[in-house]
Amino acid sequence: MRMYVLALNPTDSVTEGFLPAARRLGLGITLLTDRPEPHLLAHPDIETLPCDVRDFRAVITRIATHHEPAAVFTNSDHLQTQSALAADYFGLPGKSWHATLRAKDKAQMRRHLAAAGADAVWSAELPAGEPAGALAAGAPYPCVVKPREGVASEDVVLVTGPEELALHCKEIQARRPDAALVVEEYLAGELYTLETLGDGHIRHVLGGFHTELSAPPHFIEERMRFVPSHPQAVLQQVLAQLDALGVGFGACHTEFVVQAGRARIIEVNYRAIGDQCDLLLEQLLGIPLFEHILRTHLGEPLPAGLGARTDGCARIDYPCAERGGTLTAAPDAADLRVDGVGLTYRPLRSTGERHELYRTNRDYLGVVRATGTDQRAVDRVVADFLAARRWEITP
Repeated sequence: MRMYVLALNPTDSVTEGFLPAARRLGLGITLLTDRPEPHLLAHPDIETLPCDVRDFRAVITRIATHHEPAAVFTNSDHLQTQSALAADYFGLPGKSWHATLRAKDKAQMRRHLAAAGADAVWSAELPAGEPAGALAAGAPYPCVVKPREGVASEDVVLVTGPEELALHCKEIQARRPDAALVVEEYLAGELYTLETLGDGHIRHVLGGFHTELSAPPHFIEERMRFVPSHPQAVLQQVLAQLDALGVGFGACHTEFVVQAGRARIIEVNYRAIGDQCDLLLEQLLGIPLFEHILRTHLGEPLPAGLGARTDGCARIDYPCAERGGTLTAAPDAADLRVDGVGLTYRPLRSTGERHELYRTNRDYLGVVRATGTDQRAVDRVVADFLAARRWEITP
């Protein structure tokens, strides 16, 4: 059986998670990408074919002229609809393209949730290149401006007035001349995630994370702690909104806040959580998470129970660059066990690399993952590790 994997740039989720899982399942793997060179460097043993993966017609043609597919899969935010359309064309299991489009298009998600009576958030769409103008005059403040189909908090900013909104829209449009923007009501509150896995009939809740963000006006995720279960009333509200969107197949990563007991979705990422949180989640729960996700795309039903551990605690930290420049000193990768806590550190930049300050997760210098059975011990071990290391950036 052959699985086609659609990808843009290489990610840890694919390289360390999904591709090894596909090998363990005995699948033939063909990776379709518009950036073959970095993938060939990352995993030269995987068949990698060039393809305009953003165009579902090119994807269908590439598959139709190669080996017969058993599954079409992607973990990319940008390629979920293309993957869903290709899977549907070949009569394979997959996500509804309607649902992937609603999740990816933040303006459409707001419209759909409001029309379904699931939740109403003030939101307006600004077409590519159009000045903010009247939109800025009528928006509620504070509010958030962001690309309609953006990811990783890139160009997401909190604004407090019309002039500020108009200025930020103009700046983002200069960087992204073809991107439509969304301006929406600011949903204040602590940020949480919900991680789910479904096969279209059964849906498992894997827990979630409590996310600590950078100071406004930007929204960089700096630290996350595992939350084994959310309050039942909150959980049911989030799941009802996912149902309204048609989300229920494969993995989904949903971000939300709670206001006076009311769950308000920030965004729905119809894929597995990234930035190594999925690697941590598989280790913490003690289940073959990546294999379960791939099996759903092969048409296999999920078991009624996953047998996940329930006694785990975890934390993930992202040391961030505070200025642009060249990384001149940084710690090496490490795997430690301290006081019953397993800690893994992986650098995300090499010394000698020069970067601007992006104010997104592209500012991450490394990632610290830690698991144990006592949250205070996990927090202490991570804090001690970070305090004993240094990252130096030379302007």
